[in-house]
Amino acid sequence: MPINEILKQYWGYDSFRPLQEEIIRSVLEGHDTLGMLPTGGGKSLTFQVPALALGGLCIVVTPLIALMKDQKDHLVERGIKAAAIHIGMSHDDIVATYDRVIAEDYRFLYISPERLETQLFLAKLRFMDVRLLVVDEAHCISQWGYDFRPPYRRIAAIRDRIPASVPCMALTATATEATMRDIQEKLHFRPGAQVFKASFMRPNLCYRVSHVEDKCFALISLLREVECAIVYVRSRQQTREYAQMLTQMGIPANFYHAGLSPSDKQSRQDAWMKGEFPVIVATNAFGMGIDKPNVRMVVHVDLPPSPEEYYQEAGRAGRDGLASTACLLANTNDVRRLRKHLDMEFPERDFCRMVYQKLSSYWQIAIGAAEQCLFEFQLERFCAVFHLPFSDVHYALKILDQAGYISYIEEPDRHSRVMMTASRAALYRIPLNPEENLVLRALLRHYTGLFADYVFIRETDLMFWTRLTRKQVYDILVRLTRKKMLHYVPAREVPAIVFRTPRIDEAEIRIPRSVYEDRRERLAARIDAMIRYVEADDTCRLITLLDYFGEHISQPCGNCDVCTGRAPESASDATDNAVRNDIASFLSRQTGPVPLATLVSALAARWPPDDITRIVRQMTDKGEIRLHDFQLQLNE
Repeated sequence: MPINEILKQYWGYDSFRPLQEEIIRSVLEGHDTLGMLPTGGGKSLTFQVPALALGGLCIVVTPLIALMKDQKDHLVERGIKAAAIHIGMSHDDIVATYDRVIAEDYRFLYISPERLETQLFLAKLRFMDVRLLVVDEAHCISQWGYDFRPPYRRIAAIRDRIPASVPCMALTATATEATMRDIQEKLHFRPGAQVFKASFMRPNLCYRVSHVEDKCFALISLLREVECAIVYVRSRQQTREYAQMLTQMGIPANFYHAGLSPSDKQSRQDAWMKGEFPVIVATNAFGMGIDKPNVRMVVHVDLPPSPEEYYQEAGRAGRDGLASTACLLANTNDVRRLRKHLDMEFPERDFCRMVYQKLSSYWQIAIGAAEQCLFEFQLERFCAVFHLPFSDVHYALKILDQAGYISYIEEPDRHSRVMMTASRAALYRIPLNPEENLVLRALLRHYTGLFADYVFIRETDLMFWTRLTRKQVYDILVRLTRKKMLHYVPAREVPAIVFRTPRIDEAEIRIPRSVYEDRRERLAARIDAMIRYVEADDTCRLITLLDYFGEHISQPCGNCDVCTGRAPESASDATDNAVRNDIASFLSRQTGPVPLATLVSALAARWPPDDITRIVRQMTDKGEIRLHDFQLQLNE
């Protein structure tokens, strides 16, 4: 079926957006293809349409569970057979999904990069009629990208297991020239590969930087009449504080961050998507794959560490093509804080070695022990025991992870898993005590697929079948892991550390330049570019942003704060003085600090809330009012 008919039949569109058709035709001609389309540019259609035209199966590699579920559901709603393999599925469900994909001529299989290396996937791949391989969020494959993820580096290995004629397609919304070259190299793009790069121009999106000393009041003013907005902050604590403050001020808001349970994340995302509250305050854990068209404003309360991250997040505004705003709130402390972030993210090598040694002491691990052993890990407790700074330890662990000594797993995992690592024949050659034998037999008798992939287990079931205590079951599974018979990943409500190699003396730790100096230099360049964007008050914001991505325009946008000039405050001096007097009078009658919302409510009959918050901001800047934890008090 011609691609225009596919587009019309399944999506109801009469024509493609810019570059979509060129990307699709490149894939249909068999070329490896890299497509860079901005957020909201219709990336998914560029592989969904050619996949239907090619027939067979399209494997889509993506790290985003929310995105894979969303796209799979949309395809199924259109009568297109699609499936997704993601964490949270039982082994039996995974096997059944693979079998349906093979037997029932599915068109799409969404899968995470980590799954590509499992024995189960590789075994099933031999029976799949793969016609197209797609790598979404492809900047994750490049160390030049801002969101590098090591499992992405191994995606190219499956190209050796599918027909050589199958084209590989990589998609991203944000990539510099260096990142785009690296993506092609790491995915083993063949001669004749084609690259399509859409303009970063979003004509409906107005970029603004507001230089303010008090961001709370600025945020309230921005969001007072907004239909739908995302507010990005840099810490989990801030998400809760700003959401509570906005709600108190009559702007319903909720918060979102990576530390929430999966059910909380899903329920809050769904409620915001349905419009149950207009504002969501979030860390950068929120947003990738979120397709809400009517976001009128994206506000960054803190400076992101890179233009790539900023452009990606800001681009979630105005996906319906209507006028929208991306506003970044900046003050005199932000540049210093961002430069400090660079030093924090790269603690000294000796500090990293010391953290490794402290980990070994913490769990009393001997030299040569603990390979592939998992330990539940509470960072706050660890830092308290050894009197170490929280942030420095966090980033030291990330460097040790990049260097290959440990895996630093920051998210909880509420499902225990086991996979057999020894062959069936080897199981009978390894000496076991009676209790170990009991647990092993129970596993093999009651769970299937253990030799092919990780299988979810329940320790309570093993306790019932073996008549052992929970501690005995746990200890035996750990011992069997150390004997390399199986790999046991216990459920946990907290982060974890896995020793990927046997414990060595800290003096032997080697942190290569690629992990340290090279990554630091790239982050420093991105931070410098972000600071230039904020401080370039004499250059169109769009020109500054596009220059970074290698796109050069000579005509200013005419919409940003630099092009239009900052609007003067609206209230007259006389009104300002009257509002100021009422605020001072109200606060002087209080016996202690009061919430901002209480002040606004008390004066709402006389003055508009925007005028009240604006004057409070001015009084705070002048030292007339003290503001702490969103509580106001008059300075004497």
